[in-house]
Amino acid sequence: MSHLVIVGGTGYAGSHIAAEAVRRGHQVTSYSRSEPETRVDGVEYRTGSITDPSVLEAAASDADDLVLAVHHADTGGAPVVDLLPRLVDAAVAHDARLSFVGGAASSYLSEGGPRLIDSPDFNEEWKPEASAGLATLEALQQAPPALRWFFVSPAALFGSYAPGETTGQYRTGGEVLVTQEDGSSEISGTDFALAYVDEIEQGAHPRQRFTVGH
Repeated sequence: MSHLVIVGGTGYAGSHIAAEAVRRGHQVTSYSRSEPETRVDGVEYRTGSITDPSVLEAAASDADDLVLAVHHADTGGAPVVDLLPRLVDAAVAHDARLSFVGGAASSYLSEGGPRLIDSPDFNEEWKPEASAGLATLEALQQAPPALRWFFVSPAALFGSYAPGETTGQYRTGGEVLVTQEDGSSEISGTDFALAYVDEIEQGAHPRQRFTVGH
């Protein structure tokens, strides 16, 4: 079994990943900047920000898998891409696999593009976070070969505002947004977590981004 250290483990995606990992018998530690309002049984909760070098060192040294389930535009006052060099160094030093919960906006609408963020109907208010997530992904794709990593982009409709249904199933789409026959794109938090922990256990997408959806 692996030790998952989830930065942002009290948020929507992070808490679902934590619950699924515990259900499968993994050891899970959550880091967040404040105490959780609700707790998942079996998870060890710690407070702290990865912008603090001592917190990052502690998180990485404990982890088999260091999971970032955070806002890419602002994590403790800095975008994730600015923190990435330190994250990479810590992960490589402690032989931890580094993984990220991404957003749908960096996914392609079809093979060869365009990306969802570049589509004419993409909400302008979402662009700062979407652009930050894309910057994280592009920087990861240039990471040194010693870094083990993966990056998961959910379907377009994903979050606490649209919890969806637990189906126990999901589909992957490589670089392309996963859609259903009617054009909709969604996945529940529970099924996203199922896909994420499957990747931790199976390692089917090493040093890759992949998309998931119903």
